[in-house]
Amino acid sequence: MKARTALLLSSLSAALVAFALTSPRVVAADNIDPVADAKAFQNYFFHKFPDVKHEDFVNGPYSMNEGMRRQWQEKEEFPPYEFVLDAGKEMFSTPFKNGKTYADCFPDGGIGIRQNYPYFDTKEGKVVTLELALNRCREANGEQPYSYVKDEMASLTAYMAFTSRGKPMDIKIPDDPRAREAFENGKRYFYTRRGQLNFSCASCHVQSPGQRIRAEILAPALGILNAMPIYRSEWNGMGTISRRFITCNSQTRAVPLEPQAEEYRDVEYFLSYVANGLPISGPGARP
Repeated sequence: MKARTALLLSSLSAALVAFALTSPRVVAADNIDPVADAKAFQNYFFHKFPDVKHEDFVNGPYSMNEGMRRQWQEKEEFPPYEFVLDAGKEMFSTPFKNGKTYADCFPDGGIGIRQNYPYFDTKEGKVVTLELALNRCREANGEQPYSYVKDEMASLTAYMAFTSRGKPMDIKIPDDPRAREAFENGKRYFYTRRGQLNFSCASCHVQSPGQRIRAEILAPALGILNAMPIYRSEWNGMGTISRRFITCNSQTRAVPLEPQAEEYRDVEYFLSYVANGLPISGPGARP
């Protein structure tokens, strides 16, 4: 009887956390608590999947399915993104026409910094993603920006992610109401249903990770960006975070936003912050 009561209380607690996480709400900036939100978000997944090591969530569907995990480990001996890393490294070190390189635009020469992006720029009052920062670097040095959804950006971010592998995600939210609002806006976008299918991001990645949708095993939202960019078999190539967001919107039959729209940057801020402490594993590979 006691065991049954404990199980019931545990299930109720998990349900309450899920309800709190999935209920859209409008909150004043002073009442937004990213630390508490991140703790609840992580605990929800830790309790839902008690057999998954915490750091393993960054491996997406491979942390949910042992058969897929073995296939992935075999694939990692000759990773399909290896050629992208070589291209990204060469692009990163090749000087612009003015003689400068990407290293001149980033702290520590741009090496081992992936875990610090996105960040909130208090001067601009907006979230700055790594993809956006790379294009701003190009434009500041007289170069044309790259497409946010094509190979060049995927190669650059893949190389930068690789130099940060194993480092814990370390996103900061400064003591600025605009930063807390950006976090809350990203959270709201993540849980808002849209499109003809009336799905939110959370419908798949909070409520249904580990389950199949057609042939795909859904990844948990926790740590989902730590593996980005990713090689996907269906794409036959690498995809950036921007490409993944646009694809998700299209799959729910919603109208995608423009790459690097403020809403996309805010949801990236939210998902990255709640994954703080989990290691960078990018670039990743998915079916």
